[in-house]
Amino acid sequence: MKNEVLDVSGMRALPLDLDSAISFMPYIRFLEQRVAEEKTLKSAFYKNILAYFHEHQISQGDVPLDEAKRYTDFFEYIYSSLSAPLASEHKLAWGMCMPLYPHIFYGTDLLYEMLNMKPLETQFELQKSPDDYQRERLHLIYTLILQRLYNFQVPVKIQQYHAWTDAHTGLYRYYEVLVSPEFVEVTAKSELPELNFIEIYAHFSEKDGHLQLQKILPLDMFQFRGFAVITVSDVTARMAIENIKKVQFNRVPGDSPNRYQRIIQSLKTLVQNNRIEFDLFPFVRVNGQAVYGYGQVGTGVLFQIWGENRLTPEEFRRQAEGYAANPNSFFSPDIQGEDERQIGWLAPFRNLNVRSLALVPLFVEQKLVGVLCMHTWDDERFDEKKMTALEMAFAPVAQLLNLYIEEFNAELESIIKEKFTSIQPAVQWKFNEAAWHYLHRRKKGLAEVNENIAFFDVYPLYGAIDIRNSTNERNLSIRADLGHYLDLLDNLLNALAAFDRSSLMQELRFHCTKWQRAVALGELNSTSENNLNTFLNEEARKYLIHLSQQDVRTAPFIDEYLSTTHPLQGEVHRHRQELDHSMELINGAVNRYFEDQKEALQESYPCYFEKFRTDGIEYDIYIGQSISPDRPFNHFHLKNLRLWQLSSMIEVAKLTRGLLGEMPKELHTTQLIFVHNHMIDISFRSDERKFDVEGAYNIRYQMIKKRIDKVRIKNSQERLTQPDKIALIYLHQRDIEDYLPFIHYLQETKALEPATEELELEDLQGLSGLRALRLGIVY
Repeated sequence: MKNEVLDVSGMRALPLDLDSAISFMPYIRFLEQRVAEEKTLKSAFYKNILAYFHEHQISQGDVPLDEAKRYTDFFEYIYSSLSAPLASEHKLAWGMCMPLYPHIFYGTDLLYEMLNMKPLETQFELQKSPDDYQRERLHLIYTLILQRLYNFQVPVKIQQYHAWTDAHTGLYRYYEVLVSPEFVEVTAKSELPELNFIEIYAHFSEKDGHLQLQKILPLDMFQFRGFAVITVSDVTARMAIENIKKVQFNRVPGDSPNRYQRIIQSLKTLVQNNRIEFDLFPFVRVNGQAVYGYGQVGTGVLFQIWGENRLTPEEFRRQAEGYAANPNSFFSPDIQGEDERQIGWLAPFRNLNVRSLALVPLFVEQKLVGVLCMHTWDDERFDEKKMTALEMAFAPVAQLLNLYIEEFNAELESIIKEKFTSIQPAVQWKFNEAAWHYLHRRKKGLAEVNENIAFFDVYPLYGAIDIRNSTNERNLSIRADLGHYLDLLDNLLNALAAFDRSSLMQELRFHCTKWQRAVALGELNSTSENNLNTFLNEEARKYLIHLSQQDVRTAPFIDEYLSTTHPLQGEVHRHRQELDHSMELINGAVNRYFEDQKEALQESYPCYFEKFRTDGIEYDIYIGQSISPDRPFNHFHLKNLRLWQLSSMIEVAKLTRGLLGEMPKELHTTQLIFVHNHMIDISFRSDERKFDVEGAYNIRYQMIKKRIDKVRIKNSQERLTQPDKIALIYLHQRDIEDYLPFIHYLQETKALEPATEELELEDLQGLSGLRALRLGIVY
């Protein structure tokens, strides 16, 4: 153990005027409470510490930092009472530091050794400027103030991650630094002001929110006494797996070589041996038959042996299918040995000077997605222990190979769409013409120019079927599921309290209660939701599995909980699954309806029909003489489409209403039409593979479309779009003259309610004077 002052901020801490001092009294009061509550032999140990404290007249007041060396023997007692009883001092990184100051004054030798190491200057270390460090520090301080004095819980990150290069392996080692303020007491020097907790919570999410907090609650109002406990844990294995998962979620097009190099490096970090090599071989298929992938992923040893340089496509297919039928693992510490020389299929590996070899088939949802190879060259070897260390990487690497397969399939599909899929018949003639011009110039040896494919003076028609309050419904479903999840965890932890009285269990119960309060108050944002999911699916779950293995009495309770909260079949995902299923029912039915209608619309006059999916389904239709120059265009063709717009909205509303009985979560749709009575120009955008409007005035049409989905009635909070109604938005009365006879016709035929609402709409950014008609649908 060491009793030396060390600045763990790396001299990055800016000056902060805090009334903070070391004090042993919060710890002493904690011991006195434990003595009163504890019924085991621990009580005697706690009494001994209290007796030592009083017999040696240890200070009950503030202890200056430079006087901490006087209390080394007492620190031994504190260490013994707070550290794990079976943990070796030489393997435990534990220490004590000043309240809210980054100054350690006592700790294990290993802690000082770790914190004196020079961190890596790489992307893996969390690099912070003094301002960043100060911001995090103030957030922690104000979190503590609000928790202790206002009983207001704010999620705060109290751990940091750092990485160093292991001098023996040249590989990264990752460490988690956790500071616990359990023995820090906060007192107010003056009367506490009343707070607006909604504003306070918001400040914690703002970059400069700590500046506002300092104005609302100046730090000189408070006194901090006690000490904090710091622990440093080696989390190399966990971070290696996290880095593999990050590759999965942070994919960049065209970055495959770097992506897979990061995976290989993480696998080496996991086994902590830079001389062990890795290779990945994904199993991709075309028409159900195994085919070669793109090339090597790793050392490429598998591609050299199983790839196109050695096997014909038929030979590869036969071997791959044979392996897929019986995908066994293989391990040998030395394939050059006499026994292994009798295995014929190892000969190509021996010819490449491979020494140790492990082949592991990887699966996703019981589907073979590839093989992970771990091997060495020449005289380097590894044993079964390295295989065991690698096991935790099997699942995330399998997911990455599955993504590789999905990307392979997506690229095939992209090529099919780009090279072979026919363009909409209504406009294909224009592409044929442009392609012929391109070919003509190429054959003549002229410069190849991509011709602008445009249609001028076309009428646009826009419609949107939206799922009402989809965002709110999704937030409610998430809140309901998480609330149920936390209730199940709370009930379990209460039941386990009789078996486990550890500090970890107390911490779990504390965090569970904190999250229950946050969910009940609707205080979750995307960041805190992610933190809560990490708490439920990682921290709590892992501890419960550990506890069930340590104490068989807890297993029945925990097994039932784990079954109920299973990531796929667990009932704690019911609300979200019901919402997703209901949305899929609606969008699937609406999409199929428009697919059928798109073909029928071409019979009257060719038009370009494009639909796209948001939370619901939207569509753009363009019609005009330039779409089909060989057929005369008449205004009646436009009228026919406008009647279809109204009639189809009625049909879609009836269609989605008819699905209510099948929906696990009842959802309703709204129907919106934007009427634009002026012709516009559109052109094909090669980069986006779609048509878009051209010209400043025409772009205004596109801008209006994007802003009207949630427009409200003027001088009202009421949204224009409502279930069971069709809304038509327009700018000028003459814009809807074509629609009015059709509205009357549909009202008289009892398809629409007889009443028509004529409404003025609120002004939007850059838009004023919008008006609307709203029509009730008869079912």
